[in-house]
Amino acid sequence: QVQLVQSGGGLVQPGGSLRLSCAASGSISSAVTMGWYRQAPGNQRELIASIFTGGSTYYVDSVKGRFTISRDIAKSTMYLQMNSLKPEDTAVYYCFLGAVASRVWGRGTQVTVSS
Repeated sequence: QVQLVQSGGGLVQPGGSLRLSCAASGSISSAVTMGWYRQAPGNQRELIASIFTGGSTYYVDSVKGRFTISRDIAKSTMYLQMNSLKPEDTAVYYCFLGAVASRVWGRGTQVTVSS
């Protein structure tokens, strides 16, 4: 089974930027969908961005215009570029690969936005 290794989280000031990476142990070229969820303390995990086989993307309204999801198929890696970060973006971010029935998850990475 493919495994996902996340990197790139950390502490950043409001207005700053971070890039999260999600490296797969196998090919992602045939993945129906890949994306990112996040979970803030006391909240449910929410889908914030996803990318589909043809390259189309989805963003939740709260991150539109600030976050960009992308993938490098040759490197089997997906990215989430996060700009103009806000304190409310503070959460654990999880990447995923595949449709719901066969989804694989990363372990999560903490993003903290604070001055």
